[in-house]
Amino acid sequence: MASGIRDKVAILGMGCSRFGERWDCGAEELIVEAYQECLKDAGIDQTAIDAAWFSTAIEEVNVGKSGIPLSVTLRLPNIPVTHVENMCASGTEAFRGACYAVASGASDFALALGVEKLKDTGYGGLPGGRRPPLQQLWVANMTAPGSFAQLASAYMAKHHVGYDDLKRAMGHVSWKSHQNGARNPKAHLQKPVELDTILRAPMIASPLGLYDCCGVSDGAAAAIVTTPAIARSLGKTDLISVKALQLAVSNGSESGYNAWDGSYLHTTRIAARRAYAEAGVKAPREEISVFEVHDCFSITELVTMEDLQLSDEGRAWKDVLDGVYDADGRIPCQIDGGLKCFGHPIGASGLRMLYEMYLQLTGRAGPRQHRSPRLGLTHNLGGEPRENVASVSIIGRHAG
Repeated sequence: MASGIRDKVAILGMGCSRFGERWDCGAEELIVEAYQECLKDAGIDQTAIDAAWFSTAIEEVNVGKSGIPLSVTLRLPNIPVTHVENMCASGTEAFRGACYAVASGASDFALALGVEKLKDTGYGGLPGGRRPPLQQLWVANMTAPGSFAQLASAYMAKHHVGYDDLKRAMGHVSWKSHQNGARNPKAHLQKPVELDTILRAPMIASPLGLYDCCGVSDGAAAAIVTTPAIARSLGKTDLISVKALQLAVSNGSESGYNAWDGSYLHTTRIAARRAYAEAGVKAPREEISVFEVHDCFSITELVTMEDLQLSDEGRAWKDVLDGVYDADGRIPCQIDGGLKCFGHPIGASGLRMLYEMYLQLTGRAGPRQHRSPRLGLTHNLGGEPRENVASVSIIGRHAG
């Protein structure tokens, strides 16, 4: 029976561009910015890289949907380069491909790099892209804020949470992230925002206000992975290794049947269970030190805390208000500012989250540094609550 890739892959180096309205450059320049930091951190020559995975999602504003643009931009040495796209989990999908190649023995040094130039679309949210005619009719009147507002309404109804209570909890989610993002020079938004400002902001889709929604951004992030044995042979100590990489994709049952009540994210629960089993995590609340979730909306972050088994069902809103997930709380969430402060360049977001966990685990997070973290978790969610793809990754200090 398959047991996963726990401790079979070490992260040799990572890099991340500055996120924001990067009118000063194109996708190629963002690729180089993230890659140069990553390669320097890895401490190897580019010619050692023998395979790469490249993630982008919006074809119209990026460098194309093949591996060629990455190879040409970086002048890679004619190695295999695979383009991947899996909605908002695209960056993690690239990392998964690179890690599986190393774990299988097919590659010694594999690169994962994701990039997106969303500001170039001129669109205020994520572009809808091309869809088949019938699907286009289905989503014609659906917006991302409207869809996730329904998640909030279902959560309130199921758990008997008052509107004002949920608003305060969602406000705290956003307040926390802005406090954290103010300490991150690579974040798009780097200013703290007062809670009263968040709660009084214009309504987008009730109960989601302006500050409950993440923004649009440009950015890139990268990782180079290898085996622990090779990393040690290069003089690397205190290795950070991959403990789990799991992906769950909706089969449509959430929207096709009545079993799903709309108050949680089914695929996240499945991916989390699989990831904990692969990593050998028995008690997530005690073992996960710091984590990043896909906070496209504040309600998504709050619900995900329960789906990840870090809060009891129906209690995440209380844990948020109690400061459990603040930077100085029991399990800090979005310690770098999250999507709320970085925005969401789709191809890059999953790798950007892993970059922060990597910095935390190596003690290089500067003013954001958490006390002695052991395990870092990242979560991505692509699509909308009814039909989506969810990924859960866990990294930590290498055992052995």
